[in-house]
Amino acid sequence: MKKKFIIVIPARYNSSRLPGKPLIKILGIPMLIRTYKQCLKVVSRDKIFIATDDKRIQKLCDDNNMNCVMTSKKCLTGTDRIAELSKKIKASFYINVQGDEPICDTGDIKKLIKTAKKYPNRIINGYTKITDKKLFLSKHIPKVVFRNDGRLLYQSRSPIPISKKGKFTHAWRQVCIYSIPYKALKIFSKIKQKTILENIEDCELIRFLELGLEVHMIKMSNNSISVDTKKDLIKVIKNINYLSKR
Repeated sequence: MKKKFIIVIPARYNSSRLPGKPLIKILGIPMLIRTYKQCLKVVSRDKIFIATDDKRIQKLCDDNNMNCVMTSKKCLTGTDRIAELSKKIKASFYINVQGDEPICDTGDIKKLIKTAKKYPNRIINGYTKITDKKLFLSKHIPKVVFRNDGRLLYQSRSPIPISKKGKFTHAWRQVCIYSIPYKALKIFSKIKQKTILENIEDCELIRFLELGLEVHMIKMSNNSISVDTKKDLIKVIKNINYLSKR
């Protein structure tokens, strides 16, 4: 039976920036489980699936009663992994919550689902304003620029937009939660190698743009922290400790 939507958490063990990332423990709890539990605050267990190619991650899921689908090691990106999963589990659209978002804001997930239900045929992604120049200059943070109507113009890990004098004025970063319709996943996954700009920027969302598909951006909170480095782990731990004392 086809579902309206499901949440999929792509989880790859061999991360180039932080190997073994999904299993790294944050205050005693693996990162993937923290991400999963945030999703579980929004939807029921039967609507959440982990997509992985690693037996160690599969075992973690089995031990914790989490739905897990094994995918090919040939998947180029997390979105390719979801596309492969979509062949086994049919839905109108798929909510992609990155496995390295252990403190992803539940309000952001709810907002994305609500918007996707209203516009099920749209590719939808979140953004938030950058107020810290260090984040603006970080090569790990994907920055986005978009039209007045919210349609994505471009995405880059480089600092954009930036003046000809190199001045930081207004900038926005991607929040790594997406909604992707089944049809868009099929188009995306037909490409068996990364597209030119996607490969240069290391930003999979660009593939949709290169294939002529629109990506719609919606405003989200500034609470998420994507874990790409050990410094990010420290930030997450500080955030969790701060919230626990409130």
